[in-house]
Amino acid sequence: MAVYFFYGEEDFDIENEVEKLKKGLDKNFLEMSFKTYDNPKFPDLISILRSQPMMFGKMLIVINCLDYFSKTFEDKEMKEIESAITNNNDNLDIVFVAQLPRNEGKKLDSRKKFFKLLSKQNAKECAVIPTYKTAELEARITKLGKDKGIKFDKNALTAIISQIGNNLRQIDKELDKAKLFAYPKDVVTADIIKEICVSNEDLFAFSDFLMENEVDRALLEYRKLLDTRYPLEILSTLQTMLRRWIILKAKGQSASSFELAKMTGMHEYVVKLTLQKLKKNNLKNLVRLKQNLTEAEYNIKAGLALDVAKEVENALFK
Repeated sequence: MAVYFFYGEEDFDIENEVEKLKKGLDKNFLEMSFKTYDNPKFPDLISILRSQPMMFGKMLIVINCLDYFSKTFEDKEMKEIESAITNNNDNLDIVFVAQLPRNEGKKLDSRKKFFKLLSKQNAKECAVIPTYKTAELEARITKLGKDKGIKFDKNALTAIISQIGNNLRQIDKELDKAKLFAYPKDVVTADIIKEICVSNEDLFAFSDFLMENEVDRALLEYRKLLDTRYPLEILSTLQTMLRRWIILKAKGQSASSFELAKMTGMHEYVVKLTLQKLKKNNLKNLVRLKQNLTEAEYNIKAGLALDVAKEVENALFK
């Protein structure tokens, strides 16, 4: 048995780590050999840790455990958890996952006994790569491209970071599109990226009109984006931007630009420019819009929206 602990803000990396472990399971018995639990209560947690794999061989259990870091286990409970982890079946792998909200600057409390216990296992922090760490981000994008069998010209990586930022999941999806666009060649150019990828600059322009209450111009820009972008893609990118804006608006008066850059994962220069743009907007409007978009996203993913584009439009302008 092996115990793993994946934690941090980068859900893309956490998901990939779990997928690597799933590849070791028998595909014919995947429904029985792979289980996921969300913050089970203590008695259930112990029972899960002591699970006995059946005839289909190795078993993988994922335990989403973020809520455990906002509570305290008693010493007796901690000893029982440690015993269950240490003395488990050889064919059972346990993965503890603590997925932190992206771009909110939250950290797990490393002083907690539960964290100290898990950190002794196969622990890996999956942190978001800040956009100001250009070399590190470019290296990661290059690796993603290599895995897909594509290369980049000298300006493509800069174009990707400029237009998409540091969202690895979105970058991964855009690279799939770029590969198809570049075919039969295997080189992705900056022009291809600018042609097919969602542009943060376009969304910033659209958002500026929206936040300044220039409804007609904002609506026109949104409908232009729909010519080439799926509405849920626009919504997802805008949600990421809004989370950063809310942090900047809430903390802008008390934190330095360097501190804000660390909180948001934005370059310090971009932080200063964004703060200037946000002067005409207020925190209440930003929070309201984010709530509207979150509700719209839920309706779309739950199949409750009859018209996806209209659902997003209503969230933006109501």
